[in-house]
Amino acid sequence: MTDSPWLVVGLGNPGPRYAGNRHNVGHMVLDLLAERTGARFARHPRAQAVAAEARLGMLPRGVPGPRVVLAKPTTFMNVSGGPVSALAKYYGIDAGHVLVVHDEVDIPFDTIKLKAGGGEGGHNGLRDVTKALGTKEYVRVRVGVGRPPGRTDTADHVLKDFSATERKDLPMLVDDAADAVEQVVAEGLLAAQQRYHARA
Repeated sequence: MTDSPWLVVGLGNPGPRYAGNRHNVGHMVLDLLAERTGARFARHPRAQAVAAEARLGMLPRGVPGPRVVLAKPTTFMNVSGGPVSALAKYYGIDAGHVLVVHDEVDIPFDTIKLKAGGGEGGHNGLRDVTKALGTKEYVRVRVGVGRPPGRTDTADHVLKDFSATERKDLPMLVDDAADAVEQVVAEGLLAAQQRYHARA
């Protein structure tokens, strides 16, 4: 697993206006992963994204974890596919080693779920990634942001900041999601699923 790099992408919208939105939790997780590894994002020459190369996590006997490319598209969420596809091609990374971190309304807040393949659940960012990669068979770390209350439109819900109550637990949620990413790349999807899905 250490020989083949991973492309780890956090989905979100660009700019400070959206930075605290539920839709931007993918960016928050990537920022934490960069902080953990001491990596610094820089504009990529061949993709509309900022990216950084790092090693993620630690393998047994103190061996550094797998090589990863951490990336945040600088496009809007609904057109995330182009940057993801361009980065995968640039680094020669197969879809099976592409991991996308994103918000998920069908999962309660404070919950992490992981899967490879499957549908996009109405998530336009994922739909565009699937279209650009030409396959659904990439890994997703799904960060629960919960359903909108009452009759609130889903699009409005994800484009709002987390509530004051949610913000108290948000650092722990982002930390858990970053841990999940590290476990997937170091130990595999199944090991990470067994850990995080057992909590439900």
